[in-house]
Formats: sequence, C-alpha cells, structure tokens
Amino acid sequence: MAKLAKSELEADMAGLPRHDPGHEAVIASCTAWLCMAQDKSASNDGGVARDFSLQKGWATSYPETTGYIIPTMIAMAHRTGDASLHERARRMLDWCVAIQFAEGGFQGGKIDATPRVPVTFNTGQILIGLAAGAAEYGNARYVDAMHRAAAWLRDTQDADGCWRKYSTPFAKQGEKAYETHVSWGLFEAERLAPGHGYGAAGLRQVEWALSKQQANGWFASNCLNAPENPLTHTIGYVLRGLLEGHLLSGRADLLQAAVRTANGLLGAIGAGGYMAGRLNSNFGPAATYACLTGSVQIAHCFFLLYRITGDARYLGAGQKLTAFVRRTVRLDGDDGRTGGIKGSYPVNGQYGRWEYLNWAAKFCIDANVLEVELASAGSGSHTRSDVGVHA
Repeated sequence: MAKLAKSELEADMAGLPRHDPGHEAVIASCTAWLCMAQDKSASNDGGVARDFSLQKGWATSYPETTGYIIPTMIAMAHRTGDASLHERARRMLDWCVAIQFAEGGFQGGKIDATPRVPVTFNTGQILIGLAAGAAEYGNARYVDAMHRAAAWLRDTQDADGCWRKYSTPFAKQGEKAYETHVSWGLFEAERLAPGHGYGAAGLRQVEWALSKQQANGWFASNCLNAPENPLTHTIGYVLRGLLEGHLLSGRADLLQAAVRTANGLLGAIGAGGYMAGRLNSNFGPAATYACLTGSVQIAHCFFLLYRITGDARYLGAGQKLTAFVRRTVRLDGDDGRTGGIKGSYPVNGQYGRWEYLNWAAKFCIDANVLEVELASAGSGSHTRSDVGVHA
C-alpha cells in the first residue's frame, strides 16, 4: 500500500475530526483543488483530471465531469470576483468543443479510454456545461456545440423516452433511471434556446424514469453496476433530474415524485450525518462506507426542496450531510489530498477507492454555496439559485 494511502486510511479509521472547518473554508479549498486538478491533469489538455489517486497520482482529464464542473467554475468566478476562474472555465469549454464527435455526442470514460464512442450520459453532462458557457460568454462555438449535443440526444432517444442506443461501455449494461440527469442538460438547452424540442425530450425521459419509481420513492434500474443496491451517487442524480424537470415545467407530479424519494432518504441519514453509500429498496444501508459524492448531491437536492416547499426537514437533513462531508476535508498539506473530497469514507470503501474525485469536489461546492445562500435569505424562497440550479 502506498504511503499516502496508508496514512489516509489510518486517519479515517481513527474517526472524523470533531472540528467542522465551515462552509467558506471548504468552498474555497474545493475550488482550489479543482484548479489544481485542471493544472495537474496527466493529459495536460485544459480538462480536469478525473481524480487524484493515493496510489497512482493524478489521472488524465475526464470529459463528462469537466462538462458539469464548468458552471460551478463560472458561478465561483462571479461569487469571488476572480477573473482567472472565468479563464479556467473557457479552457474547459474549448477542450470540450475540440473533442466533440461530428454527430454531436461525446465519449465515455477518461480522455485516453477505449473504446472511444459516443455515450448518452456523458453527452448530457457536458451539455450542462456547454449551455452554461453559451449563456455566460455568448461564444458562437459554444452555442453550436450545445445545439449539436442537444439535438443528438433528442434524436437518439427511444420513443418511450429511454436512451438505450449509446450506453457507456464502462458500466453494467441496461436501462438507467438516473439519466434524468441527462434530461437536465436538455432542460438547460431548452432555457437558452426554446423551440427545438429539447425540453420535451428531457421530460419524456423523466416520465419513463417514473415508471421505475416504487411507492416509497426508491428507483429500480438506477445504478452503475448494482441496481438492487444503488449508490447514493446515482440516487442523487435521479432526484436532481426530477427536480429540474419540475423547475422547467412546473409540473406538480414531478415535485411529488421528488418528495417521495426525498422522504425515503430522510430515514437513511444518521444523527452525525453519515449515510451508507449504497441503499436497499427500503432505503436501508447496503454498504459499510459513505459515498461522499452522493451525500453532497442529496444534500443539494434537499436544499432545493426546502427552497421550493419550505419544509424544514429537508434543510436539517441537508445540513447534517454537508457537515459530515466538510469534516472529511483536509485544509492543510501540499499534495492532492488538500481541499479534495474522497470517493468513500473511509477511503478504502468501494466507491472511488483510494481516490479524490473531481465531481465530488464540484458537488460539495454546489451544496455548500446553496446552503449559505439559504442561510443568508433567512427562509426558503421559490426562486432559482444560480449555483443551485446551474452548477
């Protein structure tokens, strides 16, 4: 075992630090970590390294998550006034445009992964970033790339709303309810460029996904590799897509479906904010580690629900989850652990084992920023948040 991996595991097994470093410190440190991940990417191409491995070091760039890191970087540029973050977002956008397939799709896996084929899910995540870049910078290349990605997703969708033709070769095959997070990309394109059927296509998939929802809010066909015990990461994906569908359409049934899932998740959170990284069909624990990505994704969804409904249960649940994750963050040091978010806690858990993941840092920023905004507002409101929705 590498020295860093051994020391990190020993620290995790000793238990979480009592001290919560606080929202602003973690937002700043995670932002700095993402900047470092862009600079340290082994492919040195403007994208963001998929991860920092305690055993292997920095990975090559990951198109999928670089895509949805873009709006977070733009939001942080506005929040901090740091123009260099805009420059970083533009580098990410330019790289995404450069690697887009002619038909509009994007590859799965890291940039050097094979086979290099277009994948529905990855295209949807990059579309979120292209729409944010087109809206922020008005660059014709970003607008064109957004339209080509959105049109490819619209035109490759099956009649019932599911995407089956271009699944990733890097996960278990089969239908995926969590591709509501692909629909979110289409919703962002619809907001920017209505009239092309992008939103309607996204809503068709959300409607299909609802056929997989059980009465208690749990979703079947909703995991990368173990749908009977889905990761909180993919539960967070499907829940966010439902909420974004509601925010686009105003449809009460989509909000009600999101509430069913959220209410099931409430009972899965321990007093200290720990939530098992996999959950069974009764929302009971199905893993002995926390998936930190899923924890902050779900926290963010809780904060959105609080803002929409005013139900304080969601605010309290989200606060527990983010506080737990903040306590896992190292603020001091000079290696790839500093400011990053591990895949699992403890670090040898089966999700992102021994790795600090770029999307974990992204979702941690988003959730904490929205939590701060809600606290500043003093109560839930029914308006959109730039980071809450576009990051």
